[in-house]
Amino acid sequence: MTLAWAFAAESEPLADSGAARYRPARRILEEAVREKAFPGCAAAVGTSREVLWEDGVGGLDYESRDRATPATIYDLASLTKVVGTTLVILALVRDGKLNVTDPVCRHLPPFAGGGRETVTIEDLLCHCGGLPAWRPLYEGRHGYEEVLAAALATPLERPPRTSELYSDLGFILLGEIAARAGGEPLDALERKLVALPCSLRSTTRKLEAADFARVAPTERRKVRQTDGSELLVTTRGVVHDENAAAADGRTGHAGLFSTADDLARLASQLLLAYHGESNVFPQELARKFLTRRNLVPGSSRALGWDTPARGSSAGDLLGERSFGHTGFTGTSIWIDPDRDLYVILLTNRVHPSRENSKIAAVRRRFADAVVLCREGKLRRL
Repeated sequence: MTLAWAFAAESEPLADSGAARYRPARRILEEAVREKAFPGCAAAVGTSREVLWEDGVGGLDYESRDRATPATIYDLASLTKVVGTTLVILALVRDGKLNVTDPVCRHLPPFAGGGRETVTIEDLLCHCGGLPAWRPLYEGRHGYEEVLAAALATPLERPPRTSELYSDLGFILLGEIAARAGGEPLDALERKLVALPCSLRSTTRKLEAADFARVAPTERRKVRQTDGSELLVTTRGVVHDENAAAADGRTGHAGLFSTADDLARLASQLLLAYHGESNVFPQELARKFLTRRNLVPGSSRALGWDTPARGSSAGDLLGERSFGHTGFTGTSIWIDPDRDLYVILLTNRVHPSRENSKIAAVRRRFADAVVLCREGKLRRL
């Protein structure tokens, strides 16, 4: 994939309209669709006060004429970790129901033993609790309780706080901790503590039948039939992650669906919180969650969120105090509080196959292009 751009002279200001100013960024997405990095995408760029530009490029898949728009519903995959689980925990800390220094076993007694007594909620949020990255918990297990029990029984691979290892298992446990501390299932807490206060209209784990027409499909998989034959089935409206699917979409590491429209509203609220202007998340607590923790030397992790690092999806231009996250299905969100800027890109890059890895370069180029467009420095050659 190639990208041509130039720095505009200060005497050549770009048009102020969102569509014109961010046209170079849009062309990166158009090129990505042509090169089949993903069938289509939705993007949103804005500040704490306004949406600067939002758009859809490409389609929901490669066959239909259904176009992607900012209202297209995407499987968020691991964005669930920050949009759902982490913000629920932040709200529970705000409400005095949790403390990030709590040992995990205080809330999940079966987690005691095997050196796990010292693992804290903060450790899991920063991916340094010593748990493995992933296990096929879905094999031979059905339903949330069985998947949770398997996660609880998983031994540590290393002592806590000795290294960072991005762990889905840690967030499965965090989702259950949140549910027990909040006294309601995680999805109910996500609605009450995040979606409703932040005016998120389409962020959910349970899609309605009326929503399916605007859901972007994810992977095509072979499903064995009772007669032994295999049927190619497209996953649509059901969580893509196998462990989350086996747990009925209820886990803390994946399971949410949302739109660029919704995530733009959420990003604006987080920018307001960072600057002390939110009526949902208090500034001191928001900054605690959104700032790199340095529990492990060299780790880029904040509480739940990530921060820019060399070669990350944030690109090279977003500020060092930025925070964000990505999702396996092709989703990402980055927020720069110093520029008062958010950059959202939702795609279904796993359609039709997860083997497609072209998204990595697109994310970086798109983030850099948005920053340059925002500052009036980028025009297409």
